[in-house]
Amino acid sequence: VQLVESGGGLVQNGGSLRLSCAASGTVFAITVMGWYRQPPGKQRDPVATITTGGDTDYAQSVEGRFTISRDSAKNTVYLQMDSLKPEDTAVYYCNVQTNWGQGDYWGQGTQVTVSE
Repeated sequence: VQLVESGGGLVQNGGSLRLSCAASGTVFAITVMGWYRQPPGKQRDPVATITTGGDTDYAQSVEGRFTISRDSAKNTVYLQMDSLKPEDTAVYYCNVQTNWGQGDYWGQGTQVTVSE
């Protein structure tokens, strides 16, 4: 599976951004799609995930501000980020699992910077 991310950038405190991640290759085996982020000098942590059945899960820090969705026809996952805060600044990575974790794939990462 190959992943291409887009949508990062610089935004002011309280602003919004939408990230997109398009998958290609063995897409029929995809079971979970999600987003992770890695702030400077810190570890990579999960932000939000969505299963083929539409079940979603969010990190507590983004609950109510971020929304994950997927377009199965386009094999694309989105992350709508609203009410952004400076602490949301990080490199955001798209992640796709196939066959419930047997395969694990990462995008190249996209920088999101939220200014004061």
